[in-house]
Amino acid sequence: MRNRFRQSVFAGVLTAVFAYVLVIALASVSSAQTQPSESLRVLALEPGVKATVVAPTRVDHRAPVELILYALPNGNTTEETMGRTMADRVGWRFDIQHIAAQTRAFRARGYAQTVLVYLEADRLSWPEWRRTLGYPRANARIVALVDELRRAIGNPPTLSVTLASHSGGGSFAFGFIEGQTDLPAWLDRLVFLDSDYNFAAVHGPPLARWLRAASRHRLVVLAYDDREIMLDGKKVVSDSGGTWRATRRLRDYFVHTEGVTFADDTVAGFERARAPQMELLVHPNTQNRILHTEMIGEMNGYLHALLVGRASYDAGPPLLGAPRAYTAQVRGGVVLPPAQPPAIPTPSRRGAGAAIGGRAFMASIDSLVREPREQAVQRELLNGNIPDFLRALRTVRDSATTADGRLHAIEYDVMPDYLAVGSNDDFVRMPMTPRTAQAFATAYGFVLPTRRMVDAIWRAADDQLNPQPLTEWREASATFQQHHQLIEAQRGARDRTRLVAGIKKDVVVSNRLLERADRVAIYGWHYQTGRPIQPLYVGHVDWYVDYSHGVRMVRRSMRVDGVSMTFEQIATHPELHVLVSDEGPLQTPRADRQNPA
Repeated sequence: MRNRFRQSVFAGVLTAVFAYVLVIALASVSSAQTQPSESLRVLALEPGVKATVVAPTRVDHRAPVELILYALPNGNTTEETMGRTMADRVGWRFDIQHIAAQTRAFRARGYAQTVLVYLEADRLSWPEWRRTLGYPRANARIVALVDELRRAIGNPPTLSVTLASHSGGGSFAFGFIEGQTDLPAWLDRLVFLDSDYNFAAVHGPPLARWLRAASRHRLVVLAYDDREIMLDGKKVVSDSGGTWRATRRLRDYFVHTEGVTFADDTVAGFERARAPQMELLVHPNTQNRILHTEMIGEMNGYLHALLVGRASYDAGPPLLGAPRAYTAQVRGGVVLPPAQPPAIPTPSRRGAGAAIGGRAFMASIDSLVREPREQAVQRELLNGNIPDFLRALRTVRDSATTADGRLHAIEYDVMPDYLAVGSNDDFVRMPMTPRTAQAFATAYGFVLPTRRMVDAIWRAADDQLNPQPLTEWREASATFQQHHQLIEAQRGARDRTRLVAGIKKDVVVSNRLLERADRVAIYGWHYQTGRPIQPLYVGHVDWYVDYSHGVRMVRRSMRVDGVSMTFEQIATHPELHVLVSDEGPLQTPRADRQNPA
């Protein structure tokens, strides 16, 4: 048990070199771990996050849907967290949480439309993930990740979301709280499974406002008296650390600041404090045992936390405590599929709730000032309101010789045209800030090009059109639409999946963004001779947008000499960077160096 605790608590907390890698995989698999009625998808989200989605094969969005986001404990993989039947040479970690089996038991109690997402951080440590990324940016990214996951399952109108965490996974939950002023109304349940270590007074007000906002909102905390537990003759937690003290701080906040009255009793060996919409369960641990994982798996803690507060469950005996209530639901092991980028959502074009067309969208933003306009553009893009022809990526091939004299070939896939809002028959190419562009790229597995890549894309283009500059009202939405119409008149009836260039300046990534963090880098708009109108330029502030700016999306996953590599791996490589960068190795592979999300 000593070894188990040492590995479970401290593994994965080593300092890691953080890589900006986004790969999102969506793949259905059949395995012994998933029942015939389950499908499994793997999403690897930038930067360094893997989300494994296990859902019923069919989900009726007209009926209630439960989404459980489960932030993994330190040192545990998704497969270990799922759990499995034990056999020779199967590690002990597979038998301590059994989140897959407990979720199946939850579905069997009347919640069949439950989707479970395992959230695994790079290096198997959410505290380290946040520390490495920087807390403000990490917190904002966590908020965006949750939104991306809701979209990934279709974001049905009947969706009920639970955010659960175990051990170091609590860092994800606190990042979600800290990353926004108020917790969203669609979050129905927060579950801390021995994971509320970091609770501080700053977390109290948003939690209290969230609980007051709707009677269905519920906070459940599971902890134990860890003040005196020992490992190798030494106390495990400091004199101010541990979840016993954290849970006491949480209770004291609600009692003394919010005026909440708790009713105290015991259940299944736990000391229980109940208040409207809250349940705090603390095991007294009189034998000073390490109950860190035992409470979650052996004592059905996760399953109880999902069910408590639901009338049908509260009316009967609780499942909290041994023996396991889910033994019949344990399955064999699973091999997760390889990761692939996510599909951009495909919105409805007909009937109620149909996505807005390009012309109507331009009319809707015509009177908006800069920030509301950008928010509207970002909303439409993230919801997938783009022409379908942009989804038909084209392959660009290039080559370069590295310093050692070796010739290398690269292939990368690009959208055939610049980002636009609307349908194939009614769209407008949309200038936008680098922040908006980066938000779309990050969500769906793309990057923005470099200067060298813009040149390569122009050379590979099927249609190299003439630039058409305008001189008046450059920043007006009406001018955006006017320029789009000029491009359309020149393009005529050509197949829209053909690769087109020469029609916009590109928003690019560049080391020159290091000169000023609050700038946008633009380049290109090539004449038919191949000479660009716009040299690489970082003179505009990052909120500046005019009609000439375009955003070309490039798939993050590329191929160098036939081997798959990410853009970041190539662009930062001491030799291979020459395939994508003429500025040396890239030090800032994003277009929005200040954007925290």
